[in-house]
Amino acid sequence: MFVAGTDTSSSILGWMMTELLRHPMVMQKLKDEISNVISGRTRITEEDLSSMPYLKAVIKESFRLHPPGPLLLPRESVEDAKVMDFDIAAGTQLLVNAWAIARDPSYWEKAEMFEPERFLNSSIDVKGQDFEVLPFGAGRRGCPGIMFAMNVIELVLANLVHQFNWEVPNGVMGDQTLDMTETTGLVSHRKFPLMAMASHHA
Repeated sequence: MFVAGTDTSSSILGWMMTELLRHPMVMQKLKDEISNVISGRTRITEEDLSSMPYLKAVIKESFRLHPPGPLLLPRESVEDAKVMDFDIAAGTQLLVNAWAIARDPSYWEKAEMFEPERFLNSSIDVKGQDFEVLPFGAGRRGCPGIMFAMNVIELVLANLVHQFNWEVPNGVMGDQTLDMTETTGLVSHRKFPLMAMASHHA
């Protein structure tokens, strides 16, 4: 459970910070929400997170565009089935393309755009109940680290955004620091490391 939650957390936090640096208005809106909730305190608690809908929307939108496992773990059909126009024999190994589902324009308006606002008035979540976005899979074979990962990510992202001001340093890795190229593998990481400079939030 901890292995499953840790690698996905590391991957998605890199993507989240990249998207926030690419979208400074989203970063500022998130900063404002956090500041309003904690009212001058420096420490963010787990209880505070329940009053941060925009934080949760940023996280959901990041999972939608950058699912840590773009292809869910293989499944095997237990009986003959027909899916759309495809005949699938029993014993066939299947892969679910979570990356493609979450960018499908028939489900998502402006599917390629990073817009956390789409989740503010939506009941869609990333925890396996809504098939439009399945970064952790679903059902009995869903990721066992989901709750651990989500709790860590919410707390870490809120503190990173609140405690520091972030910017892309000049001359470091050129444009690669905000390059959105993905690696291939079981977990989708950034091809180029995110190089960001933090200064203490005054």
